[in-house]
Amino acid sequence: MFSDHDNLSNAAAAAPAPESEPAPNSANPETNATVESAAEPVARPTSEPAEAVNAAQETPAASASEEAKPAAETHAADPETTAAAEEAAGSEEMSKLLEEYDEKQEAAASSEVIEVKVVAYTEHGVVVDLGGKTEGLVPAAEFSDTEIPRPEPNSMIEVQRTGEHKDGFTILSYLKVLRRRTWEKIEAAFKAKETITGKVVDRIKGGLVVDIGVRAFLPGSQFDLRPTQNLDALAGTEVQVRVTKLNRRRGNVVVSRRALLEEELHAKRGELMEKLSEGQVVHGHVKNVTEYGAFVDLGGIDGLLHLTDLSWGRVKHPSDVVKPEQELDVIILKFDKEKQRVSLGLKQLMADPWVGAAEKYPAGGKVKGKVVGVVDYGVFVELEQGIEGLVHVSEMSWNKKVTHPSKLVKVGDEVDVVVLDIKPSDRRVSLGLKQAQPDPWLLTAEKYPVGTVVTGKVRNIAEFGAFIEIEDGFDGLVHVGDVSWTGRVKNPHEVFKKGEDITAKVLKIDPENRRVSLGIKQVNDISGDWFKQHKVGQIVKGKVSRIATFGAFVELGENIEALCHNTEIEERKRRDEGHSSFRPTTGPLKSAGPLEPGKEYDFKIIKISPETRRIGLSYRAAAKQIERKEIEQYRSTSTSKSSSTATIGDALKSKLSAR
Repeated sequence: MFSDHDNLSNAAAAAPAPESEPAPNSANPETNATVESAAEPVARPTSEPAEAVNAAQETPAASASEEAKPAAETHAADPETTAAAEEAAGSEEMSKLLEEYDEKQEAAASSEVIEVKVVAYTEHGVVVDLGGKTEGLVPAAEFSDTEIPRPEPNSMIEVQRTGEHKDGFTILSYLKVLRRRTWEKIEAAFKAKETITGKVVDRIKGGLVVDIGVRAFLPGSQFDLRPTQNLDALAGTEVQVRVTKLNRRRGNVVVSRRALLEEELHAKRGELMEKLSEGQVVHGHVKNVTEYGAFVDLGGIDGLLHLTDLSWGRVKHPSDVVKPEQELDVIILKFDKEKQRVSLGLKQLMADPWVGAAEKYPAGGKVKGKVVGVVDYGVFVELEQGIEGLVHVSEMSWNKKVTHPSKLVKVGDEVDVVVLDIKPSDRRVSLGLKQAQPDPWLLTAEKYPVGTVVTGKVRNIAEFGAFIEIEDGFDGLVHVGDVSWTGRVKNPHEVFKKGEDITAKVLKIDPENRRVSLGIKQVNDISGDWFKQHKVGQIVKGKVSRIATFGAFVELGENIEALCHNTEIEERKRRDEGHSSFRPTTGPLKSAGPLEPGKEYDFKIIKISPETRRIGLSYRAAAKQIERKEIEQYRSTSTSKSSSTATIGDALKSKLSAR
């Protein structure tokens, strides 16, 4: 924009500044506020409080940019406080540099600018024609002390009267006019918010010095959208900037490259906002990585790629998956146009491992996995990337009491597990570690089949029996009903004591419920042989041991007792005829019909149960069977002719006479 005055830049910075103050931009009061706030520290005395200096550096452009940043970046901008202090110091240093150039103030009522013709060169300077047969002189010092080339002879140039005369010449200033025109163009660019191209000529504390025709201050925070670490490397480079603060009277100019970048960013963002939609796959590059995810630049707007949307598998830190400046394709999961928030996903572009997981990992199947997490209640095992299952602490060992899962496994261990249950819709799978190993309970159960006599210690006593520990982790229950054949156990504590040895027989094994039934009375089963040798219908002899109201108890052998009910002693009719002794109103019963305690009789077995050791007898059935047998014997042994015609009555008479 200032190509015609580029060669005057250094000289312009060295000359004094004019006194005229640029007019405020009435069309944009916000811009004027920005100008006054941006460079106030440059004009303040060095003794002014640091708080005011720092606060003055917060330009609206910077504030707008901070709002556009993601929340994580704004919170992480603590170094900007330090940067603001450095910029304030830089502004002060810039003022000192301007003082070193001895820029003197110019009165507002100086001589007007006139256009003259170059007529000659002398050792004292450039001679120009002022008209009216008068000549003026531009001192040679304006050219020798600067890099401004002398104008060509006969060329028209603009000069300004200085009010001095020497050797018959009116002393003029060519440099002041050049500098005035430069300031005018800078003012115009400032008011119109136009872009200026400048060159970085110096590095000072807090920022850079940029030559835009005059020396301007570019704060470090205003060079880029994000803090630039190495400002020293920018010396000699050309940059496009915008004037954000202008004080012509003091000769101070503050410029910003960041303002241009933000405008460009806003333009791109607006264009991009119209194109984005949920479900759309877009390309971007990772700007920065945080603890909870990564921010991806989509070309004008940043989207958050959350930790949970990076991979189907477990991710400890986002940096394990993505790196800063990495380019990648992502899918838009959620888009809030009003708040300008975009949620992105990376794993959604890959196949979901849970699809078909039920067929790949059916319940009951044994698979290999890797321990990826250990918690108090179990361990997480990765079957493949994206599919993790929980092994609950109760499913880790068959017989060990696990105090903490870390006592058995650690992260990184490869283990064999069995799928207990899988629910792809809930993305859950329950695993068992102990199920992948032989069940020691079943192995022990094979050592003690039904009928085996075992010895163990009483581990616990309950109301219904006692638990006997046969081996470590292998217990059996002796029910109160399996303690004795004859006596009834009402209180197991009267029979068992903790820690004592008990010998019992294995009665039943239930592998599904992991239960073992034991019996003490079955160990010395003396009556077992009796039950094997007798069956229903047999006639046996027994001694009546005691009489009850409902019948008689009959002793058939050692510890073998049977019951003959009243209905099986005599016919009902005979009972009804009156046996007062059969149901006495007072005192113990002495007999049950024809049966008396202490006497032996023949009985017929009508019911037998080896399992419950119960036997039912019938006295009258035995008597009838014996009578029939005797009659048949009588008939078979009689050889006389008269006996062939004998009746049953004759046989009975013969039997009675024989008695």
